[in-house]
Amino acid sequence: MQWSESASGTTVHVKLYAYHLEQCDPKRCTTRKLARFGMITYVPRRRRFPSGCIVLHPQGDHVLSIEDRDRAESKGLAVIDSSWKKGAVPRIPGGPTRALPYLLAANSVNYGKPFVLSSVEAIAAALIILGHPEEAEAVLAKFGWGIQFLALNREPLEAYATATSRADVLAAQAEFI
Repeated sequence: MQWSESASGTTVHVKLYAYHLEQCDPKRCTTRKLARFGMITYVPRRRRFPSGCIVLHPQGDHVLSIEDRDRAESKGLAVIDSSWKKGAVPRIPGGPTRALPYLLAANSVNYGKPFVLSSVEAIAAALIILGHPEEAEAVLAKFGWGIQFLALNREPLEAYATATSRADVLAAQAEFI
């Protein structure tokens, strides 16, 4: 697996975390599969995410942008694995929360639905926006529909990845909604 290079020339890997609410079908759970491959770390309680870790959340404080890259590289990126059908995603105290811009799901359960991404789709989108496309492709490669997510969202992901600020991400999002 190839990782992105930092300004100093060293390779950088974004540490991935998940808190599982045990609401989804274990056979279809994307974070469980990533955990089996050693690509994500489970935390036992939502208050146990590493301090300062960016938590992807549908009602995040801000939209995710390249401005979050340094924090994600140093503190990590987290997702709360829950079912959209079982109610609201709980808030995480203490850490910054970030929402993803407009994207379409490619997973078999919610194909084509905007903003209803699986956990792995959310993680992959965040990695692309943060400048780590190789890591995004690596996590998506574990799923038969993973590459379809990239194809379905090619234009918006390219726009979000080239945006230089949160305002630019929001402006790009307006083109796709």
